[in-house]
Amino acid sequence: MAHICWASSVSRWKLQYLIPTNAARAKVMEPPLVWNKTLEDFARSYAKKRALDCKLQHSESPIYGENIAMSPGDLSATAAVDFWLTEKLDYNYGSNTCKDSCGHYTQIIWKDTKSVGCAREKCRNGGTFVTCNYYPPGNVVGEKPY
Repeated sequence: MAHICWASSVSRWKLQYLIPTNAARAKVMEPPLVWNKTLEDFARSYAKKRALDCKLQHSESPIYGENIAMSPGDLSATAAVDFWLTEKLDYNYGSNTCKDSCGHYTQIIWKDTKSVGCAREKCRNGGTFVTCNYYPPGNVVGEKPY
């Protein structure tokens, strides 16, 4: 029997974002997101800008959905995604409302979103800034995420 070894175009650091993201999507029966280089480039450019001051500030992109996270110390890609996913506890599917904040979670699982690209940068002050961009964007007012 021949063994087939599949080469992957997805590097290990990208999997740190994709694995928890797609595990969360699978729990709500949504297909996995694919990595998108254009989104990655946008995220990287914005993360480099934020690395100067490490402000937790969105890019205000009208084209992409976006999740951001900042830590005064180190913050891994997986930890950032896991942090966003904790907002699941604040989301009520029946009423389609959030108790506190759940927009990061709903963006990750959004039914129409197909691709993601992320970046992580060390800030000048020693902190870490993480951003992921999504396309098509989610969190459409009045719609449920799945």
